[in-house]
Amino acid sequence: MTNTSSDTERNIFFDVDYTLLGVDGSLRPLATEILQRLVDDGHQLYIWSGNGIRWRDIRKHDLESLVIDCIEKPVSDYVNAVAIMDVKPDLVVDDDLEIVAALGGVWARTYYFPNSRDRGMEDIYRVIQEWAQHGLSDDPQFRAPSRSL
Repeated sequence: MTNTSSDTERNIFFDVDYTLLGVDGSLRPLATEILQRLVDDGHQLYIWSGNGIRWRDIRKHDLESLVIDCIEKPVSDYVNAVAIMDVKPDLVVDDDLEIVAALGGVWARTYYFPNSRDRGMEDIYRVIQEWAQHGLSDDPQFRAPSRSL
């Protein structure tokens, strides 16, 4: 994974379905607040989905100002697919462990239905903060980025 222009600014790629949005299209609790904190921390946020480019969902939830771009997520051969992308993730956040293990990132607990008690975004933020400060996290949801990208 490549670093961006500064030591603290990172490209973080968030999955949509079951990570940020539930089955019914509802936004995961605290998503807006945590994404804003990540932007305030200097990170560049990208939204990607194996179900196409998702600007419509991002606009529906008023997240457009927090997101650099929406792109299509590879659904297989992740490392090689990312290698040919113009912008590469430094870290991915996804409910699919396979892509997190391949590229490095935070394995998000799956968010299916509205649940006001869900605090998954707080956990994601904490792990990203640990990674940004120390280059790793001991949290079991974290997978180290590959050095080969």
